[in-house]
Amino acid sequence: MATSPFMQKVRMELRTHQYSLRTEKNYMYWIRLFIRFNDLKHPTDMGNHEIERFLNHLAVNRQVNASTQNYRNVYRPSLAIMTLKLFK
Repeated sequence: MATSPFMQKVRMELRTHQYSLRTEKNYMYWIRLFIRFNDLKHPTDMGNHEIERFLNHLAVNRQVNASTQNYRNVYRPSLAIMTLKLFK
Protein backbone atom coordinates (compact mmCIF):
# COMPACT_ATOMS: atom_id res chain seq x y z
CA MET A 1 0.00 0.00 0.00
CA ALA A 2 1.48 3.31 -1.06
CA THR A 3 1.54 6.06 1.53
CA SER A 4 1.67 9.77 0.95
CA PRO A 5 4.85 11.74 1.56
CA PHE A 6 3.07 13.42 4.47
CA MET A 7 2.29 10.10 6.16
CA GLN A 8 5.85 8.91 5.55
CA LYS A 9 7.14 12.03 7.29
CA VAL A 10 4.74 11.49 10.20
CA ARG A 11 5.98 7.91 10.56
CA MET A 12 9.62 9.06 10.48
CA GLU A 13 8.88 11.73 13.11
CA LEU A 14 7.24 9.14 15.38
CA ARG A 15 10.16 6.75 14.96
CA THR A 16 12.69 9.51 15.57
CA HIS A 17 10.99 10.12 18.93
CA GLN A 18 11.07 6.35 19.57
CA TYR A 19 7.35 5.83 20.01
CA SER A 20 6.33 2.18 20.36
CA LEU A 21 5.07 0.39 17.26
CA ARG A 22 1.61 0.14 18.78
CA THR A 23 1.52 3.90 19.44
CA GLU A 24 2.76 4.58 15.92
CA LYS A 25 -0.01 2.44 14.43
CA ASN A 26 -2.61 4.20 16.57
CA TYR A 27 -1.37 7.66 15.59
CA MET A 28 -1.30 6.71 11.92
CA TYR A 29 -4.84 5.33 12.14
CA TRP A 30 -6.24 8.48 13.77
CA ILE A 31 -4.39 10.80 11.38
CA ARG A 32 -5.76 8.87 8.37
CA LEU A 33 -9.25 9.00 9.85
CA PHE A 34 -8.91 12.75 10.46
CA ILE A 35 -7.75 13.37 6.87
CA ARG A 36 -10.52 11.21 5.39
CA PHE A 37 -13.15 12.89 7.57
CA ASN A 38 -12.04 16.23 6.12
CA ASP A 39 -12.45 15.08 2.50
CA LEU A 40 -8.75 14.26 2.02
CA LYS A 41 -7.66 17.84 2.67
CA HIS A 42 -3.95 18.14 3.36
CA PRO A 43 -3.23 18.68 7.08
CA THR A 44 -1.29 21.89 6.36
CA ASP A 45 -4.55 23.33 4.95
CA MET A 46 -6.52 22.52 8.12
CA GLY A 47 -6.77 24.15 11.50
CA ASN A 48 -8.88 24.49 14.63
CA HIS A 49 -12.23 24.35 12.84
CA GLU A 50 -11.50 20.95 11.29
CA ILE A 51 -10.19 19.60 14.60
CA GLU A 52 -13.35 20.76 16.41
CA ARG A 53 -15.58 19.13 13.78
CA PHE A 54 -13.64 15.88 13.92
CA LEU A 55 -13.69 15.64 17.72
CA ASN A 56 -17.41 16.46 17.79
CA HIS A 57 -18.02 13.78 15.17
CA LEU A 58 -16.12 11.23 17.26
CA ALA A 59 -18.04 12.09 20.43
CA VAL A 60 -21.50 12.29 18.84
CA ASN A 61 -21.53 9.86 15.92
CA ARG A 62 -18.90 7.30 16.86
CA GLN A 63 -19.64 7.27 20.60
CA VAL A 64 -16.00 7.87 21.43
CA ASN A 65 -15.65 8.74 25.10
CA ALA A 66 -16.79 12.31 25.74
CA SER A 67 -13.56 12.97 27.63
CA THR A 68 -11.94 13.08 24.18
CA GLN A 69 -13.41 16.58 23.98
CA ASN A 70 -11.02 17.60 26.77
CA TYR A 71 -8.06 16.91 24.48
CA ARG A 72 -8.88 19.78 22.12
CA ASN A 73 -6.19 21.92 23.68
CA VAL A 74 -3.67 19.11 23.19
CA TYR A 75 -4.55 18.38 19.54
CA ARG A 76 -4.44 21.97 18.31
CA PRO A 77 -0.83 22.70 19.26
CA SER A 78 0.24 19.16 18.34
CA LEU A 79 -1.13 19.49 14.81
CA ALA A 80 0.52 22.88 14.38
CA ILE A 81 3.87 21.73 15.79
CA MET A 82 3.93 18.51 13.77
CA THR A 83 2.99 20.36 10.58
CA LEU A 84 5.72 22.94 11.12
CA LYS A 85 8.34 20.29 11.84
CA LEU A 86 7.42 18.20 8.83
CA PHE A 87 7.35 21.01 6.32
CA LYS A 88 10.28 23.22 7.33
